[in-house]
Amino acid sequence: MKFDLHVHSCYSRDSNSDLDAILDVARKRGLAGFAVCDHDTVEGGLACAERAMDLGIEVTVIPGTEVSCSKGHILVLGIEEDIEPWLSPEETIRRARTLGGTVIVPHPFKSSSHGIGSFEGLDIDAVEVFNSRCLFSGANRKAALEAKRLGLPGVAGSDSHIPEMVGQAYTEIAAPENTVEAVLQAIREGQVSPAGKNTPTPVILRQMAGSVRRKIRKKLLGKT
Repeated sequence: MKFDLHVHSCYSRDSNSDLDAILDVARKRGLAGFAVCDHDTVEGGLACAERAMDLGIEVTVIPGTEVSCSKGHILVLGIEEDIEPWLSPEETIRRARTLGGTVIVPHPFKSSSHGIGSFEGLDIDAVEVFNSRCLFSGANRKAALEAKRLGLPGVAGSDSHIPEMVGQAYTEIAAPENTVEAVLQAIREGQVSPAGKNTPTPVILRQMAGSVRRKIRKKLLGKT
């Protein structure tokens, strides 16, 4: 089964992706499901799962979040409560475990996206070894080598911030059934294989420019 394990919706501060549009693209791309990982909130994932049920779309939505910790970002899948940002990686993971979450380190060596760097010694379930939005291949390659060295499963995600890129990267998951619980268990057991393509460079550059504009606007507003 194909799952995109890193999708952002309009509940993220840096994405305008409509829930219906995400579901439509996921269905058209043949995904069995995807994980919504909005920044520091689970609201988007919960809303998207409910919307899929309302529309009768047979795509499994895993609620999750991309938590901002003191060293970078951490994905937590399968939870229904927010985790306080800016804690240490260790404390963030402890809180994720308390909530029953599955923990994945995304783009660890992509500094422009707040990768945490080394993840050795952390209590994690998997590593995102292919992030579609990496402009250069070095960060993904380093993540894959380090995950292999530490014996950790490697997964992939589009890190999509626009609906069109949902499913650009995905993880093949050998789960016995297409349920949130079965899929997360398969990830923890390493029954996964990363796949997909890079986000086209023009799309990445447009999003980078948008990020710069937002930061400038925020600074200007702060001075007024």
